[in-house]
Amino acid sequence: MAAAGSASWQPQEEGLKEICGLLEQQISPYSSADKSKIWQQLQHYSQFPDFNNYLVFILARAEGQSGEIRQAAGLLLKNNLRTAYKLMSPAHQQYIKSELLPCLGAADKHIRSTVGTIVTVVVQQGGILGWPELLQALVNCMDSSDLNHMEGAMDALSKICEDIPQVLDSDVPGLAERPIKIFLPRLFQFFQSPHTSLRKLSLDSVNQYIMLMPSALYTSMDKFLQGLFVLANDPAAEVRKLVCAAFVQLIEIHPSFLEPHLKNVIEYMLQVSKDTDDEVALEACEFWSAYCDAQLPYENLKKYLPRLIPILLSNMVYADDDESLVDAEEDESLPDRDQDLKPRFHTPRFHGSDDAEDDDDDSYGIWNLRKCSAAALDVLSNVFGDEILPTLMPIIEAKLSASGDEAWKDREAAVLTLGAIAEGCINGLYPHLSEIVAFLIPLLDDKFALIRSISCWTLSRFSKYIVQDSGNKKGYEQFDSVLTGLLRRILDTNKRVQEAACSAFATLEEEAAEELAPRLEVILQHLMCAFGKYQRRNIRIVYDAIGTLADAVGEKLNQPVYLEILMPPLIAKWQQVSNSDKDLFRLLECFTSIAQALGTGFSQFDQPVFQRCINIIQTQQLAKVDPISAGVQYDKEFIVCSLDLLSGLTEGLQGGIESLVAQSNLRDLLLQCCMDDDTDVRQSAFALVGDLAKVCPVHLRPRLSEFLDVATNQLTTPKLNETIAVANNACWAIGELAIKVRQEISPVVMTVISCLVPILQHAEQGVNKSVVENTAITLGRLAWVCPDLVSPHMEHFMQPWCISLCMIRDDIEKEDAFRGLCAVVRANPSAALSSLVLMCKAFASWDEIRNGELHNEVCQVLHGYKQMLRNGAWDQCMSALEPPEKDKLSKYQV
Repeated sequence: MAAAGSASWQPQEEGLKEICGLLEQQISPYSSADKSKIWQQLQHYSQFPDFNNYLVFILARAEGQSGEIRQAAGLLLKNNLRTAYKLMSPAHQQYIKSELLPCLGAADKHIRSTVGTIVTVVVQQGGILGWPELLQALVNCMDSSDLNHMEGAMDALSKICEDIPQVLDSDVPGLAERPIKIFLPRLFQFFQSPHTSLRKLSLDSVNQYIMLMPSALYTSMDKFLQGLFVLANDPAAEVRKLVCAAFVQLIEIHPSFLEPHLKNVIEYMLQVSKDTDDEVALEACEFWSAYCDAQLPYENLKKYLPRLIPILLSNMVYADDDESLVDAEEDESLPDRDQDLKPRFHTPRFHGSDDAEDDDDDSYGIWNLRKCSAAALDVLSNVFGDEILPTLMPIIEAKLSASGDEAWKDREAAVLTLGAIAEGCINGLYPHLSEIVAFLIPLLDDKFALIRSISCWTLSRFSKYIVQDSGNKKGYEQFDSVLTGLLRRILDTNKRVQEAACSAFATLEEEAAEELAPRLEVILQHLMCAFGKYQRRNIRIVYDAIGTLADAVGEKLNQPVYLEILMPPLIAKWQQVSNSDKDLFRLLECFTSIAQALGTGFSQFDQPVFQRCINIIQTQQLAKVDPISAGVQYDKEFIVCSLDLLSGLTEGLQGGIESLVAQSNLRDLLLQCCMDDDTDVRQSAFALVGDLAKVCPVHLRPRLSEFLDVATNQLTTPKLNETIAVANNACWAIGELAIKVRQEISPVVMTVISCLVPILQHAEQGVNKSVVENTAITLGRLAWVCPDLVSPHMEHFMQPWCISLCMIRDDIEKEDAFRGLCAVVRANPSAALSSLVLMCKAFASWDEIRNGELHNEVCQVLHGYKQMLRNGAWDQCMSALEPPEKDKLSKYQV
């Protein structure tokens, strides 16, 4: 290779030939050469300091080579610069930059595009300050009358705006204004270009700044909006799509800019929501949900509903080219393709959270106009409620009554519509619910698979009300018909219907809970039959349905007749799936629910399940440092799911877990997981620490100080918001340990309290409710076991603590917290005096204190203050309480 030089660098002919030859072999579909060997050879050449100079020379100057080879050189250069640019000598950096700039206006469009990509990488790596000539070159090209130059500059600029928009909105020494201010007027000018490519690239570039909103764009907003209205009816669909995207972003982020123009914007969005181009219509339909989320008056939109709703309903009919129509024909006998098996992620355990995200999304296929329109209708129904029914119902009725095979898509869209409005319009639909459900049940047996599947989903959307009404005879019969109908569809031969039915059934299970107990045998027979016949993709949903069933019916599942149906197939699968198979995730989750439901009834299965979790965690911890020895690639999900199953076992078996823990190295593995650098692993690890602390703290004791130090560290992190779920579980675990080890907790008490108090002080500022509750409980538990340490500092946290204690539901954890409250007040009564009203409100938050000992402690505290406060001060305190609060306090004879 050539000696390193400066701008006078010249390639050696021989090296140039060799690299071009390698690139040609690499990209040729007909080459018999081993591609991996060629790749290794190119990687070897990358060691030479001027190899990237050769690549830029081939891209920029190798006129005799094909465009494909020049492009390949450019793409290799881009990848190299991503990792090596900062390590290169300034002379080589300068050579590459000087060769790139003249190519911005190259005649070959593909070369221009490749150059634009490389320019962006250079700016990413070296900053705009490291390449002052670039800005001038871009301006010169944009101001040129040559289309190649204008397009090349715009291509590069749009990529910079997309990948690193902030670099153009920063001060550059030697420039009177920020680069964005220089470019914006030129971009607005291109909005009126006769060339589609320039209109598209310029609008795309400006759109990247709506979120950042630099002052240059803020002050030019009128000009931008004028430009958008000019482009609104552009003949090019790709430009109209970007106009819609701009309006959607503006309504989401800066709705005030659109307020003066709302009438025109809404009229336009109505027009493009039915654009002949589906991508434009899809972008436009995003506007309606965004409008409802923006803090704009709903009245402005209300008068357009009679025009908007028919458009949305029309968009909800399957398009002839919808990929779902192809998927819908898939018979159960067809094996799943690998691309059908989407990766899925386990949600780690979170102590105190009952509100899991509801996921109604149709998991088949990609986001499209049909789904977007249905989502918009769902949002509109939640905002306007029954007001949309007069417009909606006649269309639904007309579509449902359309007969004949050719009208099946209209009937299907009508059923989808009913599901979309099920939540928002329930008040208006409720009087007719039994007729709606009676109409939907026969559709579960429709000849068209997509009507069967959408009917499952829509029924699941009404499941809460179907279960509510099952108290009377007619409602009970209907509930039974829905349940048996869904079970029938779980055994459908069509994969799409199987998935919809299983998901719908899981939703029904959550709502019906113990109502399912009398039907457990028939439900389990259907689910295990599906388990035996489903392909890999859908079997994952059966796991969810089984787990949800176990959560719903709890210990009622613990009957030999049910376990004989349920457990043998699951145990067989458990033995069949390897420790590195990702299908194990769902199985682990499923076993977690079953273990919790069966309680001690799970003990006949516990030993192999416990041991396998330990083995998985051990193997994965080894794989993290040495995948070859471990024999598997590291994947944290295996650790998280195994920790959560161990938590489920601990919760189910209670003290029965002790012998298993005693014979294992769980304590050491768990401590390692508590120190893991991944937040999900730590989150599940601390959940398990808390669960073990409740039932067998003796096995944590030998390393207690280490567990406490690591848990405390989770609360002292500077970026607590980013790891709040870990902090939540660590905080709860400290509290559980505290009430078991008592005084041994004292070394960390003050550190923990100094971390907990700020969380309570900021509870009003949107901190997660469960986090606030756990903080208040742990503070109470520490106060209970170490009142002498905590009471001197109570004036710093008494008020927010009492406010938080009011929010907690009556249970054993709340009892512990109030024992702590009474303990510190007895130790330092004068410090709590200024918070007495809030303390009384906290005592009044109990419906009933069932623990006699705690009831007496509360009585003593209140009577103590009553005696302390003379001259009407006690009555003054009582007058600050609401009448229901005074009534509650009367239980304590004050």
